Amino acid sequence: EVQLVESGGGLVQPGGSLRLSCAASGFSVGSVVMSWVRQAPGKGPEWVSMITIGGSTTYAVSVKGRFTISRDNARNTLYLQMNDLKPEDTASYYCRTSGGSRGQGTQVTVSS
Repeated sequence: EVQLVESGGGLVQPGGSLRLSCAASGFSVGSVVMSWVRQAPGKGPEWVSMITIGGSTTYAVSVKGRFTISRDNARNTLYLQMNDLKPEDTASYYCRTSGGSRGQGTQVTVSS
């Protein structure tokens, strides 16, 4: 059974950093394309970043240069390092497989 569990969210001041984790089970994170997606209150899902099987990464324009996606195949975990956070980054963040499986999400709130 595919399971994804996100963690690492919280309340942070503008300019701060957080690292999100997505612990996977039932499959290997290195064997599929993995993405981070976020959804702010009252808005639709917004794709944030993706990492391919080969390790290539892509980012939404809104986070490029500030966020970094990575994975640890040995820990079977996907990460999202978020730096220079802005209030507009406030959202629930979840990881998603290319097959559509997703976790429950972790809340990120950027506020002074």
